[in-house]
Amino acid sequence: MQFFLLLLALLLAAGPVAAQKVEAQVHTLDNGMKFLFVPRKGDPNVSAGWVARVGSVNERPGITGVAHLFEHMMFKGTHTIGTKDIDEDLRTIEQLDRVRAEIRAEEEALIEKHRRGLIDDPKDPKNRNDQHTARIEELNALLARQRELIVKDEFDRIYTSAGASGMNAGTTNDFTIYFINVPANKLELWYWLESDRLLNPVFREFYSERDVVHEERRLRVDSTPTGKIDEQYDAMFWQSSPYSWSVIGWPSDLEGLTREEALSFFDVYYAPNNLTAALVGDFETEEAIRLAEKYFGRLKPGKTKPEVVRTREIEQLAEKRLIAYAETRPKVRIRYHTVADAHADEPALLMLASLLNGRTGRLYKSLVLEQKVAADAGAAVNGMKFDGFFELIGVAREPNKPEDVEKALYAEVAVLADQLVGERELQKVKNQQMAGDFRRLQSKSSLMMQLLSHEALGEWENINRFSDRLQAVTPEDIRRVARKYFSEENRNVALYHPREKADAPAAGEQQ
Repeated sequence: MQFFLLLLALLLAAGPVAAQKVEAQVHTLDNGMKFLFVPRKGDPNVSAGWVARVGSVNERPGITGVAHLFEHMMFKGTHTIGTKDIDEDLRTIEQLDRVRAEIRAEEEALIEKHRRGLIDDPKDPKNRNDQHTARIEELNALLARQRELIVKDEFDRIYTSAGASGMNAGTTNDFTIYFINVPANKLELWYWLESDRLLNPVFREFYSERDVVHEERRLRVDSTPTGKIDEQYDAMFWQSSPYSWSVIGWPSDLEGLTREEALSFFDVYYAPNNLTAALVGDFETEEAIRLAEKYFGRLKPGKTKPEVVRTREIEQLAEKRLIAYAETRPKVRIRYHTVADAHADEPALLMLASLLNGRTGRLYKSLVLEQKVAADAGAAVNGMKFDGFFELIGVAREPNKPEDVEKALYAEVAVLADQLVGERELQKVKNQQMAGDFRRLQSKSSLMMQLLSHEALGEWENINRFSDRLQAVTPEDIRRVARKYFSEENRNVALYHPREKADAPAAGEQQ
């Protein structure tokens, strides 16, 4: 700890220093699956995980949310885990698919009636015929039977009993990642369990889990003060890109997803040639490679190669604005189209955001302390796999309005586009960035996650190039990107007004 504090002090006081480099041994199986090994002796523990290069950007209208749904389904077990009777289990799943297909046909008929104005609500039970009602009762009986056969949370129980911890997963726009910490002497258990859920998955509770995800959407989006507005803002910002829908998916797609569609998605994007695993901790690389060959080597390459995302965002030609009323503080969001991850302009944009952010950053000092127009303000850069954006956010301080904060934000950006930032100010944020990079590399789990995310977005080696690219940013680079991207026709603005007046529309209501 003393060494780290000393290094941190030196970084903040001195000029540029060399970034710490990560050395990873790479091993690729014959089936195309890649492994990244970073041995670290001492702590008898291993941070292990794997990433599938698939996220919401790989979906299409009709199946939005399927990538996130699969994050849930991958914990449902295999032929040997999660069931009391695999044969009866599989028969029940087959029956569920048949009955659900019949229900879907009835639902489509009601949707058509609704389209023609013959009924008001296709989901209202009173509009169902006797056959539709009977099929729902049959479905519920099969779901009850399935619950009797399932051994709940067996994956977690096996891992926990072996001393593992932190099992979790996450889905982003661009990738889905699975991770856990396991004792070094239980590493073979990780290899077996993770390869088994890829080799012999059984997607139990598909239809009920689909409803769980739908409920998650209601909690995360529909029931939050600005959830629906934020979602509409994203859809407004991305005109043609598949980034225009949220990771959790559209409600109608979640309701209509079929297990057949999900299985086809799995076969393409969860094939070993679309996966990378990373291990960081106390292990012998030769033994780790042997186990990779033994267990993950059983997986067959995908028959269909995942396609590169074809539809890209078109150039924005005019400013877009969204005005909303909600139970929230008055604030403004200003977003500009910028660049994808690892683009040549990304380091300068990240340094620009660092100059604006924090209690010592330009936005807080100017808008909060000096002008007192905002209660808080900040900036963010989001470089995704195929595109990216830069965003400014400000919360108005009474009696100011979001429009007042908007003008103040433009003024700060204009200064960066007009004047060169001082070398000392720029070096300060570079040193802070370097210290943060160093700190993140000390944690095994953090390093493992960084390796996998860098690999999913492009190349894991970018973890070693990132800091050097940031340190190379010049004041001229800052001014150049500010002038290039912060134009009126390239921006999108969302103004959030508190819903206080009786005549102000609620979020989601017609204005």
